[in-house]
Amino acid sequence: MTMLDPNAEDLPPIPGKRYFTIGEVGELCAVKPHVLRYWEQEFPQLQPVKRRGNRRYYQRHEVELIRTIRKLLYIEGYTISGACNQLKDPEGGRHSGPDGFSGKANVEELVDELRQISALLGK
Repeated sequence: MTMLDPNAEDLPPIPGKRYFTIGEVGELCAVKPHVLRYWEQEFPQLQPVKRRGNRRYYQRHEVELIRTIRKLLYIEGYTISGACNQLKDPEGGRHSGPDGFSGKANVEELVDELRQISALLGK
């Protein structure tokens, strides 16, 4: 899956759930589960919750981080160490990195949760 235009990514929208399994994240980010497990070793920011049986559960901000990592590696052509540097030093590069998108993601997540609560209260 090679794309020249980073804005042309055809990834599905992230559902308004709290946790995602590794299979769901793989589908949402177009990345195979073994790659996600490898990225956990290479990117210290990526730390899914591990529960019974060592099953991984990713939160929304981690899914967004994985999409950012995927974009850096597959679309923009960074090496793993280069992508790590971009995520560590968002000011030095063109990318907002975890500080830039996680704040916005947290606000969007809160707004989404408030809408869901409001819809439940309205029923």
